[in-house]
Amino acid sequence: MWIYEKKLEFPIHITKPDGRLAKIMIEQYGGPDGELGAAVRYLSQKFTMVTPQAKATLNDIATEEMAHLEMMGTIVHQLTQGLTKAQLEEAGLSPYYVNHGFGVYPSAASGIPFNATALQSKGDPLTDLYEDMAAEQKARSTYEYLIDLTDDPDVLAPLRFLREREVVHFQRFGEALDSARDYLNQQHYFFMNQK
Repeated sequence: MWIYEKKLEFPIHITKPDGRLAKIMIEQYGGPDGELGAAVRYLSQKFTMVTPQAKATLNDIATEEMAHLEMMGTIVHQLTQGLTKAQLEEAGLSPYYVNHGFGVYPSAASGIPFNATALQSKGDPLTDLYEDMAAEQKARSTYEYLIDLTDDPDVLAPLRFLREREVVHFQRFGEALDSARDYLNQQHYFFMNQK
């Protein structure tokens, strides 16, 4: 079970509203390679892991992804606070506003709502761990692209923190993959109850 500490994993204090940035930052909230998808993917995959280490890794990283989801929601929320009607329209946020106001709704930057078809859970520990390593690389790339699109230091600091966590997650999944592979390569003996 989880214990929730009522503070962000990394502080976020954005002082300038920016509808253009809010529109693209939503990608890491509810896009196909975003934090919501990562959390659900890892929580779903942990059930078929073959080692306690791999199960724990998936559970731990899924939990942290929920914290990252909270951070990205905070970024989007703070970027939209105080936007005028003209700024909303200029940023292309009118359709989003009509549906969600200033609420944070899981969608891609393109406006496509979050969809569970972006998730993968094959039930094969090796396949799933390779998928997870690829997911972390995609998230890292997305954070780098988002970093390229802003010079606001209030936005850059949490994005850099999140990018670095993706690197750590990739490494941890690599360790879990080694653990699962070692386990699966061992010879296993099963004894039948003989009467």
